[in-house]
Amino acid sequence: MTVYNNVLELIGETPIVRVNALDTGPCELFLKLESANPGGSIKDRIALQMIESAEARGELKPGATLVEGTAGNTGLGLALVAASKGYRLILVIPDKMSREKISNLKAMGAEVVITRSDVGKGHPEYYQDLAASIAARTPDSYFINQFGNPDNPATHQTGTGPEIWRQMNGRLDAIVVGVGSSGTITGLSRYFAEVAPDLELVLADPEGSILAEYIATGRVREDAGGWLVEGIGEDFLPSISDFSRVSKAYSVSDRDSFLGARELLQREGLMGGSSTGTLVTAALRYCRAQTERKTVLSMVCDTGNRYLSKVYNDQWMRDHGLLLGSNHGDLRDLIARPVASRDAVTIGHGESLANAYKRMMLYDISQLPVMDGERIVGIIDESDILVHVFSDERRFAEPVTEAMVTELESVDYRAPLDELLPVFDRDHVAIVMDDQRFLGLITRVDLLNHLRQRAARA
Repeated sequence: MTVYNNVLELIGETPIVRVNALDTGPCELFLKLESANPGGSIKDRIALQMIESAEARGELKPGATLVEGTAGNTGLGLALVAASKGYRLILVIPDKMSREKISNLKAMGAEVVITRSDVGKGHPEYYQDLAASIAARTPDSYFINQFGNPDNPATHQTGTGPEIWRQMNGRLDAIVVGVGSSGTITGLSRYFAEVAPDLELVLADPEGSILAEYIATGRVREDAGGWLVEGIGEDFLPSISDFSRVSKAYSVSDRDSFLGARELLQREGLMGGSSTGTLVTAALRYCRAQTERKTVLSMVCDTGNRYLSKVYNDQWMRDHGLLLGSNHGDLRDLIARPVASRDAVTIGHGESLANAYKRMMLYDISQLPVMDGERIVGIIDESDILVHVFSDERRFAEPVTEAMVTELESVDYRAPLDELLPVFDRDHVAIVMDDQRFLGLITRVDLLNHLRQRAARA
């Protein structure tokens, strides 16, 4: 058994696994598990290289402050290295990132600045520009700048590329990768140009990113769209990027990416994040399009444990139109947590207010149906509990019937959407019924999600 001196020695030498249960056409598909790095992603590699190269050049002094704009995983890699080496770390992160990533970063001691994800490069609140401005006004700081730092692609040219080639025994026809900062694809391109010039590089890109179109046409589109996949896809060409050896690009929708990640877990037991779903979906498309046997490699870019509240959360997936719910053509389609599917979160009429509050916190919801067997007898929300216990905290032990609202606004599931608005105007939730049977709740947010999804399908 090898004993390591510190956690940084665990970075790299990640395993490669064959895909067995998915349809890979005539090809063999292998996945390199970058999720096995100690920080949980491929970005551990560049975090270590960029910091240690700066140290070697004398640009980074002990006690300095590291500053970076990141979609999350580079930040986690930097936090790992900074903690090991004693640096202060400030990270600027777009607000679409998963709560798991943000919580992880804070737990590791990073100072996190959340900024807007709806603005492009050049805007002062764009995450990279904001990071640069913070670095400029912070004494003794070093701006990592992964998007323009040549140590980023050098990591993969001198490390990841040779590692892959050795592990695959020099038997590889194509690699499917995604692009965030472009370090991986640039570094691998430079390495394989020397050792295997016929190896094909394939880009996996989220729909909305400009990169797939750039590969196909050579034109840089200025009107990038939005996408939910984290960590890959861009609205500009990073200065370190080199796409000259990328032969093909696949544009993958958010829905296909998220479902691809879920299928990878269900069929192969590999839990990756949303970008892994993009890569695997593109790799499978490439493999199935081949007419002769090829050996293809892609990556599990990071661990799926960082996306439990998104990729692996049915409720979140349905709210964003990525997981199809019921299609009854009536109000049942708006119920986010149906009773029939056992998704409804309820409280028994004899349970305590403390239980009700804990359940709301656990499921991140603000109201609970109060049930007597299968019959709904009331609704209780956060304000009801607060008003009841504010003057005497001992009342948390009292049953929910002491604080619940019993004047319920019920709506038949066959009613038109218009009947929901008066209910919401009276600041109530809609209790959806089938005669005497309770089906679930509809809130304002549920109606908004339904309307947004309907607009997207139009």
